[in-house]
Parts: sequence; structure tokens; C-alpha cells
Amino acid sequence: MESSEEDDEYPFIESITPQSKIDSVHQSLTEKVIRKLCCELMDLKDAVENMCGDMRTKYLALFRISEEAVEMEHELVELRKHISSQGILVQDLMAGVCREMDDWNRSPGDVHDAEVEEDPLPNEVTDPKSEFLEKIDLLLAEHKVDEALEVMDAEERSCPDLKGSVEMSSYKSAFMERKAVLEDQLLRIAKQPSICVAELKHALVGLIRIGKGPSAHQLLLKFYATSLRRRIEAFLPSCSTCPNTFPATLSKLVFSNISVAAKESAAMFGDDDNPAYSNKVVQWAEREVEYLVRLVKENASPSETSSALRAASICLQDCVNYCKVLEPQGLFLSKLFLVLFRPYVEEVLELNFRRARRVIFDLTETDEGLESSSDFVIILSEFAIASDTMMTDCSIRFMLIVQDILEQLTHLVVLHFGESVLTRILQLYDKYIDFLIKALPGHSDEDGLPELQDHTVLARAETDSEQLALLGAAFTILDELLPRSLVKVWKLQIENGGGEGESSAALNSSAAPELKEWKRHMVQAFDKLRNYFCLQFVLSFIYSREGLTRLDALIYLTETPDDLHLPSLPFQALFSKLQQLAIIAGDVLLGKEKLQKILLARLTETVIIWLSNEQEFWSAFEDESNPLQPSGLQQLILDMNFTVEIARFAGYPFKVVQNHASVVINRAINIFSERGINPQSSLPKTEWFTEAAKSAINRLLMGSEDASEPEEYECEEEEEDDDHIVLPEMDEDSDSEDTSSLSTVESFESFASASMADLESPSFTDSES
Repeated sequence: MESSEEDDEYPFIESITPQSKIDSVHQSLTEKVIRKLCCELMDLKDAVENMCGDMRTKYLALFRISEEAVEMEHELVELRKHISSQGILVQDLMAGVCREMDDWNRSPGDVHDAEVEEDPLPNEVTDPKSEFLEKIDLLLAEHKVDEALEVMDAEERSCPDLKGSVEMSSYKSAFMERKAVLEDQLLRIAKQPSICVAELKHALVGLIRIGKGPSAHQLLLKFYATSLRRRIEAFLPSCSTCPNTFPATLSKLVFSNISVAAKESAAMFGDDDNPAYSNKVVQWAEREVEYLVRLVKENASPSETSSALRAASICLQDCVNYCKVLEPQGLFLSKLFLVLFRPYVEEVLELNFRRARRVIFDLTETDEGLESSSDFVIILSEFAIASDTMMTDCSIRFMLIVQDILEQLTHLVVLHFGESVLTRILQLYDKYIDFLIKALPGHSDEDGLPELQDHTVLARAETDSEQLALLGAAFTILDELLPRSLVKVWKLQIENGGGEGESSAALNSSAAPELKEWKRHMVQAFDKLRNYFCLQFVLSFIYSREGLTRLDALIYLTETPDDLHLPSLPFQALFSKLQQLAIIAGDVLLGKEKLQKILLARLTETVIIWLSNEQEFWSAFEDESNPLQPSGLQQLILDMNFTVEIARFAGYPFKVVQNHASVVINRAINIFSERGINPQSSLPKTEWFTEAAKSAINRLLMGSEDASEPEEYECEEEEEDDDHIVLPEMDEDSDSEDTSSLSTVESFESFASASMADLESPSFTDSES
């Protein structure tokens, strides 16, 4: 009973299938499906292989059949020509038979009839013209073109029926037809792709002998053009491996091919006797040159790379040289090549200088092709100590990229594109100068400078040493590094110059006249930076931070000169600031004495120029409400002479400063004269101002009020010195380059090395304080 109860509780326990059985059933089914799929895939693979094999076999069979069809076509053409020639023979034979039959019918006598019956065609069989035509047909059928040519040539010379303008007879017509067949065979021989030069020349000579010279000449040029194309196609895949030199190989292939073709044409066709042939050679050569230019453009590196510039330079150099070699052969291709190639060279130059602008001004741009180990890096890195390293890096990049461009140029590129290269260097240097000006203090968008919005100056040059370092780098590039690079490219001589044994590379203007004008514009570009620096320096000296003018006309209207006859306080401060700047310049611009003198002379000149153009300054003198004193005019003239003596004493070119000072003095004298003050009676002599200015320099340098008379530092000066300001007019007979004995190296060094503690000039204060 218990078992029956258990069966009732679990009535379906026996119908459950074990999991292991299920797994085995599914596994067996999966394996069967996989095996079936594998078998089907193997069958499919075999079918594909069989189909590929069948296709390959059928393709080979089709190729073989096509070749046989071509051969059969040639044989049919030959057979057709042979049948045609035989048909012509049969027609000539029938015509002869008919003529003989007519003659036989008209002739009297049985004996003659009997003879004719025995041999009805005796004359036809022995007719030499028929024999000749039959012989020609046989030679042409056997493709014996040389023998056929000789036989036909001999027949044409000997047979009167074939000469001149004789009416077209059946014999002449048959002869011309065979001549056309011979021409066709010669043309087919000459047009074979694999024909050698000797076979070609032989076939062309045959065409010339049968009067087909133009066709032969065209085939000759076509042969050399095809041969050149095959050689170039074989060479072009290797252009990428030699991007700098592949134009040299291409130009050699093209121009050597032109030379050979021209020589063969002259030898075979006598171009001198027949200008038509020489004109065709020239036209063909011009097309080949156009093909060369197109190949160089298509296979060169990107136009902005230095390798593209080098490739263009080599191509122009080699091609122009090859053109000169071809000129004795009557081929003048130089002008055509330059006209075709000039736009490409100009494009490459323009894009390379655009790349140069990116490398110089975008400090994040890098160019791995530039050599950082150049001497330029060492020379320009000296300025990095006194200035921002980023700005120095900009100068180094400028010289490296310009040197890289110049190194790619060849002699003939310089000859034909030198002016264009110099113009682009000038434009690049001008932008570089604008970039440096942007780093100087006081720069703003209202200064009239070109915008350089794409480039950001990382730091301004605030201190005098940083600003002088920028000037030194720009001047070194202009005066030393660029001329040295151009001397190598333009193959000019190096001239020694400069003071204290300094050797600088100078451009020989007589050897390259365009360089003289270029150097002048380069100096003008540098003058923008120099003048901007001088103007900002002078403005910072003249105006206080509050914007008040230190150099005020009240100095000459209210103050009374002391008995020491010293210059006014602003000009004493000017002397002090110039001395400070000279000391800094001696350290930063070491070895650049020329630049130091130019800068300091320009600074003194800028002060006087500003004074002469400051209308507010002169308005105070012209205002009748302000009383004028002769002492004020005397002090102003003394200040001007003092400024001139500063330049003379330090060894600067002082004549320009003297001229500007004379303008200021003359204007002041005129104003005072109009206000009723007589300069002749109220002012000391001209020499007094010069001596007083020199004495003031002595006192400021020595720091002693009891300094001896000026003659103590004038021991080497001549008694009569005309290089001073003459009142009221300036002495124009003096030499602008002359300086006094104070304009020596010792005096300049003493000026630059004098300690500021030795100067007893009063502290510089605003005029209104």
C-alpha cells in the first residue's frame, strides 16, 4: 500500500529524460551537421579550383588562338597581295595576247600564219617589261625589299617611260603600284616596336630612295620619341628615392635623346640643305622640352619643401647647360625652357619662403631638416644671455631657414632668379624686424607697423640689455651672417673691414650690382628697429611716468645760468644715460663697436630732432607774454653744442648731429631776434660755446669743479678747428667724416667706462617741481 501511495504522489517520474542523454543527442546532431557542412565546403573548394583551372586553360587557349588569328591575318594580307600581283600579271598577259592576236589576224601570208600558229606568243614571253614586273612581284612576295629596291631603282633610271611627266601607261601604272607595295613593306619594317637603330636607318634610307623622305623623317622622330618614353617610364618609379637629383637624370635622358635625333636627322636628310627637316626637328625638340618640364613638376616633392627647391635648381642648371651644348646643332631651346620653367621656380621659391615665415614666427613650428649645429647658432646664442631665449631662437631660426634655402640654389638659378630671391629675403627680414619691434616697450597697434596677428610675442624686452640684444641679433644678421651666406652663393670675394682687427663679410657690389641696392633696402629695414628703439629711449628720457615733459622751455625762460657754464639739467642727465647705455652696450654688443656708435649717435640725434619738431616747446618762446632773456638763448646754444660735443667726444659720426643742432640754434636766434634781442651783441663768440661744452664734459667726467681749462684734453687737437657750430650760419666746408682727437678709441672707452659715481651732475627732476 505504501508503494502504491508513492506512485500516486509521483505519477510522471519515469517520463523524465536524463540530461546526459539530451547532451549526447544534441552533440551527435551538431557533429553531423558540422561534418556535412565541411563536406559541402570541400566540394565547393574543389569546384572552385576546377573552375579556376578551366578558366586559366581557356584563357591560355584564347590567347593562343588570338595570336594564331593575328598570324593568319598577316598571312591573308600577304596572300591577298600576292593574288593581286598575280591578277595584274594575268591581266597584262591577256592584254598582250589580245594585241598579238590582232596583229596575227591582220598580217598576210600562210607562212606567217603557220609560224604564228606554231608560236602564237613569242614576243609576249620574251617581253622585258613583263619579265621585270614578274621579277618585282616575286621579290616583293618574298619580302626581299633590298633587292626589289635596287631593281626598281635601276629600272627607273634606265626606262624612259618612267621618267618625267610622261603620260600614265599601263606599264608605269603597274610600276607605281609595285612601288607602293614596297613603300608599305618599308613602313611596316620601320614601325616595328622592337626594331633596332641599324634596321630603322636601313628602312628609312629605302624610303628616302623611293621619294618618301617626309614619311621617313617623321618615323625617325617618332622612333626617338617612343624610345625616350620607354626609358622614362622605366626610370620614373625610382624618382621617389632620389627627390633631389632625379631631374638631372631626366634632363640628361631628354636632351641626349634630342641631340642624337638631331645628329641622325642631319646625317640622313641633310637639314642644312632642306630647312623643312630642320624646322621639324626644332618643333619636335620643343615638344620634348615641354614634356620634360611637365614630368619634373608632376614627380617633384611638394613645392614648399627644400628638396623641391633643390630639384628645381638642379633641373634648371643642367637643362640650360644642355641647351648651350645643343646650340651648335641649330637648336636654341634656352629661352623656351626658361619661359616654361620660370613659373614653377617662382612657385617653389614663394612656397619655401612661406614655410620660412611659419618656421621663424610660429615658435611651435619645427623643421627637422634644419641643421642646429651651424655656426649661426653659436654666434646668435651669445645674445640669449641678455635677452629672452625665445626671441633669440627666432633670430637663429631666421638664419637657419634662409641658409637652408640659399644652399639649394645653383649658379644659374642665382643668375636668372637672384633678384627674386633677394626680394623675398628682404621681405622676410622686414617681417622679422616688425616682429622684434613688437617686443619693444611702447609698441601699440597705432604705431603704423604691419600687423602680425598670427604670431604672439612671448615676452617684451623691458630692460636696456634685452633691447640691445635684439638690436645686436638683427644687426649681426644684416652685417655679418647674411653677407657671409650670400658671398658663398653669389661667389663673391670677402672684403676685410671694421675696426680693431674685425673681419666682416662684405658684398662685392661690382661683381653683383643688384646686391648693392638690396643691401640699401636691408639697412632701411634695420633702421626701423633702430629708430623705434631710439625714439622710445628718448621719449622715456624726456617724459616722466606721469607724462610731464622734463625738457621744457621754462628752463630757458626762468632759470639763470651759473658761473660754471654747465649745460642744463636735462642734457646733463642725457650725458649720464648715454654713458650708462654705453656701458651696457659694451657688454651686450661686445665686438659690435660699429653698432654701438650708430645707436648712440642716433640717440643724440633723436633728442635734437624731437626738440626741433616739438611745437609746444617753440610756442613758449613765441608767446609774447613770456619774457625772453639773452641768458636763455645762451643756455640753449650751449646745450646744443654740448650735445654735439658728446657725439664728437665718444667718436660718433657727429656731423649729422651738428646739422640738426644748427637748425635748432638758427630757429632760436630768429625767434629771439624777432622779440628784440640782438644775438650779436648779447652772445659770446662761437668758439666760446665749443670750449664751454668741452669743459663741461671734462667736469662731468672728472667730477671736479676746479677742472683745468679745456686745452688740457685738447693737446692733440689742431689750433684751428672748423668743426664747430658757427653762429648764425653753419660751416658747410668741413668734412662730414672728420672728428677731433677726442673721437678716438681711448676717448670712447673712457666715456663708456667712467663710473657714474664720478659724475656730479645734479639729480634729474621735473622742470615744474
